[in-house]
Amino acid sequence: MDEHYFTASPSVEDRRFPLRVRLAGHDLDLVSSSAVFSGHGLDKATAVLLDRLDEVAEPPSGGTLVDLGCGWGPIALTAALLHPRMQVVAVDVSERARELTAENAHRAGVDNVQVLSPEEVPEDLAVDALWSNPPIRIGKPALHELLLEWTGRLRPTGTAALVVGKNLGADPLARWLGEQLPGRRVAKVASAKGFRILEVGAVD
Repeated sequence: MDEHYFTASPSVEDRRFPLRVRLAGHDLDLVSSSAVFSGHGLDKATAVLLDRLDEVAEPPSGGTLVDLGCGWGPIALTAALLHPRMQVVAVDVSERARELTAENAHRAGVDNVQVLSPEEVPEDLAVDALWSNPPIRIGKPALHELLLEWTGRLRPTGTAALVVGKNLGADPLARWLGEQLPGRRVAKVASAKGFRILEVGAVD
């Protein structure tokens, strides 16, 4: 079951263990748990996104970057390491995921990561960049609602990079986003290992 996608306090036992991973050129000793998505390391989709960041729009220095569905924090930590002047906001419904991301930010020595539940996100938060491996398996209606909410927070100059499996509907999702976001170009900017990286561009 993908309980971690939509449960604030999942019933899965919270067994924590050390996790050594390389992010943004740094070898990091982090902590993870069986109770979060891909707890034993980078999942394939996230790895593709992080490996192909040079193909998405460069976020502005000093802006706000959101990792939507942060898990144990690989996207948020990468963003914080690559862009130390940015404010990185890591968002997840799971309290365990948020705890892990906060601890891992400390372990990685980054101080520009803020970890929030969806309810804690300020209503007026404006986003310069959104990087996400979105929770496809929450179902199409919930996913569409989530993506509309967060793309709606993008500044006119803001962009989003989403990694989605081709067999999980990446191409139809790209078309749908293009229909829902007039004035923004939605494009497939990279493809690898069965995954697409979709980019929502700035307002034309």
